[in-house]
Amino acid sequence: MGSSSSIQIVMVGLDLTGKTTILYRMKFGQYMNAIPTVGFNCEKIEGKVGKLKGVSFTIWDIGGKDNMRPLWKSYLRSADGIIFVVDSSDKERMEETRIELYKFVKSHNTLKLPTLVIANKQDLQEALDPDEIAKMLSIQDLTMTQPCHFLPACAVTGEGLTEAMDIMYEMIKKWKKSKHAKVAR
Repeated sequence: MGSSSSIQIVMVGLDLTGKTTILYRMKFGQYMNAIPTVGFNCEKIEGKVGKLKGVSFTIWDIGGKDNMRPLWKSYLRSADGIIFVVDSSDKERMEETRIELYKFVKSHNTLKLPTLVIANKQDLQEALDPDEIAKMLSIQDLTMTQPCHFLPACAVTGEGLTEAMDIMYEMIKKWKKSKHAKVAR
C-alpha cells in the first residue's frame, strides 16, 4: 500500500455507541455533537502523521438501530476493514452487542476482514473496565478466527483514536499482503 492508498472501512455497532462522534472527531479533530444516524454517513479522512501520512480512509458510519443491522453486510463488498463500536457504559446491552458483533463478523465477513472493536465512552463514570468488556464480548474467541484487535477509546476527547487508526491500518496492510500471497501461489 503506497502513500497514496485509499482504504475503505465500515463502522458499525448498536445505536447510540458514538460511531458518528468518532467519525467527526477523526475528520475534524474536535468534538462535534452528533444526532443518531438514520441511514449512514460517509467521510474521507486523510492520515496526517506517522505511518498514516498520505493514507486516505473512506469511512462508512452505518446506523445501528435494529432495523438497520441487516443492511450492514451490504457495505462489506468494497471494505478493507471493520470498526465495531461498543458503548462501554451500556452494561444492559453488552450481550446484544456480543451477539451482533459475532453475527456480523462471523457470518457476513467471509473474507476475514481485519476487525477493530473500539470500547468507546471510556470517559464516563459508569464505563466498564476494558478487560471486563473484552471478556463480556468474548474478544479472545474472535481473535482465534479473525484478524481482530480490541481497544478502549473516547470519541469526546479523541483519546485512543489515533492509535486505533494506526492499528487498523497495520492490520489491513498485513491482511492485503496475505491475500495477495494466496493469489500468487
